[in-house]
Amino acid sequence: MTGFASIAMVNLDCDSPPALAEFYHEVLGWEISHSQDEYAMISPEAGAPIGFGRVDGFQPPRWPDPESPKQFHLDFYVDDLDKAERRCVELGAGTPEFQPGGDRWRVLTDPAGHPFCVCLKS
Repeated sequence: MTGFASIAMVNLDCDSPPALAEFYHEVLGWEISHSQDEYAMISPEAGAPIGFGRVDGFQPPRWPDPESPKQFHLDFYVDDLDKAERRCVELGAGTPEFQPGGDRWRVLTDPAGHPFCVCLKS
C-alpha cells in the first residue's frame, strides 16, 4: 500500500522546551536547530526533526499508571543497555521501577517525564 503523507516532525509537549531539546541533543547527537522558551527543536542530518512545545500546567504521564497513560514513547537503539541507561540518567533521565523489557530494553523517563526506551540492536 502506498501512503499519501510523510512525517514532517514529531512534537512533544513539556514545561521547558530548551531543557528537553538539550537532553535529546545529548542522547541523539542531533543539532539544536531552534531554541526559545516557548519552543525548541532538534534536527537530524536527514529525516524528521523533534520539536518541543511549552504547555502551561504540563503534567507528564505516570509510568506505568493506566489512569495516566503514556500516549506515546520513543525507542532508541543502543549497543549497551547499562552504559546507555547510565548516560541518560547523567543527563537527567529517570529510571522507573517497572521494567517489562528484561534483557532487551529499558524504560526511562526524560526530564519532562515522558517514557522512552533504550533497546538493544540485536
